[in-house]
Amino acid sequence: MTIDSIAGPQAPADGSADQPFDDTVAYGMGPDDNVTDATENAAVTHHTITINGSEIAYTATAGHLVTVDPSSSQPNAKMFYVAFTQDGQQADRPVTFVYNGGPGSSAVFTLLGSFAPRRIKTKMPDFTPPAPYSMEDNPDSLIDKTDLVFVNPVGTGYSAAIAPHKNREFWGTDQDAESVKDFIKRYLTKYSRWNSPKFLFGESYGTARSCVLAYALHEDGIDLNGITLQSSILDYRTSGNAAGLLPTAAADAWYHNRLGITPPPTDLPAFAKEVEQFADGDYGIALKAFPKADPAVVDKLAAYTGIDKAVLRSWSLAIGQPFLTTLLVEQGLALGAYDGRVTAIETGISATVSSNSGGNDPTMAAVSGVYTTMWNWYLNEQLKYTSTSSFTDLNNQAFLNWDFTHVDPTGTKQGPASLYTAGDLAAVMAANVDLKVLSANGYFDYVTPFHQTVLDLQAMPLVDPTVRQNISTRFYPSGHMIYLDGDSRTALKRDLAEMYDAATAGR
Repeated sequence: MTIDSIAGPQAPADGSADQPFDDTVAYGMGPDDNVTDATENAAVTHHTITINGSEIAYTATAGHLVTVDPSSSQPNAKMFYVAFTQDGQQADRPVTFVYNGGPGSSAVFTLLGSFAPRRIKTKMPDFTPPAPYSMEDNPDSLIDKTDLVFVNPVGTGYSAAIAPHKNREFWGTDQDAESVKDFIKRYLTKYSRWNSPKFLFGESYGTARSCVLAYALHEDGIDLNGITLQSSILDYRTSGNAAGLLPTAAADAWYHNRLGITPPPTDLPAFAKEVEQFADGDYGIALKAFPKADPAVVDKLAAYTGIDKAVLRSWSLAIGQPFLTTLLVEQGLALGAYDGRVTAIETGISATVSSNSGGNDPTMAAVSGVYTTMWNWYLNEQLKYTSTSSFTDLNNQAFLNWDFTHVDPTGTKQGPASLYTAGDLAAVMAANVDLKVLSANGYFDYVTPFHQTVLDLQAMPLVDPTVRQNISTRFYPSGHMIYLDGDSRTALKRDLAEMYDAATAGR
């Protein structure tokens, strides 16, 4: 077998043209939708990029793989993916499977913003003006370290169940993890990558998916080399925890110069660590003691958050969602939950529009235009994949119909309001003692706050100190989508490169 056939799609030796593909299958994204077509087709294009002075030739493949029901071996889903593979490499080159979260999100956000060979240009943390937009080669791409496969779970992108199955059958914590596991196994077979080092990169709910998926892969005999957990939610029971949110609120107040501290701190990491200690100590005591909280603690809380003491008392001292619309209320502005550096008008009709509706959160509103336009342009014009169906970047139907119950590795069934996946991560790390985990967190992310992630990782049932050393936790002056901040993206690429080197050393 030739090296080219092992490594996946390669540029033809005679330099022949790319292979466009026009897809006429209708992909329905509703709960009861499905398709009857079970073919695996793809558009294949060839490109080059220069990273750190070295030119890398790579192949982009955009299309579908068909997964099968493990018990019947009959097709059950047609899953859309975009893969970027370096040309002329051996089969032991690392491969990374990347996805977003939601649940109900396609992979378009990581694909266009993070570590693919091309990325969009935004004005973050400012609003990105309307078209024309632009893309550029990504000097922070991971293509120099690993091949990249961006996965769109069923009900997102152009991924759908195959009849007689329906999309809703894949919409659940365990069902989704099994489906993505089956996709990975199909990819490894299709492109002869079974002996490649394997990595997962999940964002937001994608981190919960990674924990469950990693254990499911292990149970099927597939041990991973590394996992990146970006902007984690590992314990739904602690979502909205005031002590977990406080350091992010303080970081937001720091960024907007609203701290009641003189002189204001200049070192964000050191300041964040100070507030974390306060959150875990005096603040927790004050929350329990309210309304008889120590006045000195309330004074410090006001100084850290920039919120008036009377307002804090009206909240029973609990930092929560109202903080986002209160910090800059005098300016008529609200903060982005996904990135507190971003602001949007919070007066007039804007004040009555739910930030949870569509792309109305200030962060999403600042970049949704460039994402939508450039994805359609990039997929159609550069990757040469066209479709008669509409691409679904965010499927609210999937979220509303999601089954959040979960059977953990001990066989315990968790209820929909108590999803806890850090236990799955602990179980797979205990079984695969070489597995490396990088936890990446944005200081200004109010959706999955960095301190809560620290608390959840500290509390997970992994006792062995040697194995715990396989977890690296990093923080960046950015939001939920860390990579949309240029300096943070470069720093995260550096940390990822170190993790990949450590995870493959001596292999």
